[in-house]
Parts: sequence; structure tokens; C-alpha cells
Amino acid sequence: MEGFGFGAMLLRLALAMLCGGVIGYGRSRKDRPAGLRTYMLVCLGGATAVMVSLYLYQMLTGQWADTVAEVGMKYDAGRIAAQSITGIGFLGAGIIIKVSHSQVSGLTTATGLFASVCMGIACGFGFYECVVPVLVIIAVVLNVMSPLEGEFKRKLRNLTLTVEFNESSDIDTIRRVMEGQGATIFDIEIERPERTEKHYASAMFVLNLSRENHSHSGMITSVAELDCVHAVKEIIA
Repeated sequence: MEGFGFGAMLLRLALAMLCGGVIGYGRSRKDRPAGLRTYMLVCLGGATAVMVSLYLYQMLTGQWADTVAEVGMKYDAGRIAAQSITGIGFLGAGIIIKVSHSQVSGLTTATGLFASVCMGIACGFGFYECVVPVLVIIAVVLNVMSPLEGEFKRKLRNLTLTVEFNESSDIDTIRRVMEGQGATIFDIEIERPERTEKHYASAMFVLNLSRENHSHSGMITSVAELDCVHAVKEIIA
């Protein structure tokens, strides 16, 4: 295949490692499950899958052309690259875990890995016009959009809180404080109804703040000031 030599191969693999490293560095600084080396290897793996596909295609249409014609073999050059995308699904599934209160963690990391392996595939094909914009977009989404998304959600009237308290009877006290602030409680999910030696009783409150008093920090402060409450945490999905 014209333009597909050792130098071109090294360039594409190096570019894949560099792009994966750029994304992984930002994730490592945030102490995410997948960091610098993971993203570098995933992106490199995607590029390698494509290089293998291109090599096989080159051989099947070149040195092995007579044998291929004799046996009537058919080859799809994109098959190996497609399987690498399927394979990243297993890695992503291992990263996504369920945490407390029916919440999950690792979705962004898993989707970041999926986007990175696709970026590696683009590197392997030499589709440089696509690689650079994709690299910039992924970096912006993972590093810049995260604080902006959190700030946006904190301005919404919907609020989800996890509260740790002494006894299950304290739920009524907490509920009265929330309703006293004008909030409407949609759901209360009790995780630990009673206090144990290692943990306090806890529950998740899903509520909608009033138009007049829609400050997230104000509601959190009001609940945290109760004597029966030991910890309050806002859940930002």
C-alpha cells in the first residue's frame, strides 16, 4: 500500500501514544480509575489493530494475492479495528461500578476510553485531519466541561442529598427542615435505617427547591446545622 511503510507506521503509533497521553495526563491529575498509562495503551492498541489490518490487506493484495485468488478468500480490512471497539466495552464495563444510593461511578472514564480507542484507530489509518479535532474535543470535554457541568447543576432547583444521622426517627426532623425552606421532597431512600459501630444511619433525599430559596449551599447548611446530623453530601450525577 502506497505510503504505508515503517516510518509511516512509527509516526501513527507515536501519534496515538501522544494523543492518549494528553488525555490520560488530565485524568491522572484528577485521580481517576484510568490514568496516563491506561489511555496511552488503549489509544496505542486501537492504532495497532488498524496497522495489523492494513498489513494483512497489503499482504493479501500483494505477496499472497495468488493464494488468495486460488482459495477464494475474502477479507474485510476494518474487521480487526471493529473488534477492538468491541473489546474496549469489556474494559469499560470493569471500570463502571455501583456506589451508594443507586449511583454509578466510572461512566465518564469508560466513555473516555471508548473515544480514545476510536482516536487511536484514526491515528492508525492516518486520518490526521480527524485526530487533532477529536483530541481537542475529548480534552475539553473531560477537563474543562467537568467543573462547568457541576456549576450548572448546582444552579438547578433539583437537589439530591445524602444525609448521615443518629436514628431513623431523625428523618422526620430533617424532612421538616427541608420543607420549612420551601422544598418539595420527591423521594426518601433509606440506605442504613439504624446506626452501627462503623456507620451512622443514612438516607438519600431527592427534592426540588423553591423559586424563592433555591440555594444548594443554603439547604445543605440548614440540614448540617441539625444536632442529629453528622454529614451531608450533595450528589451530582
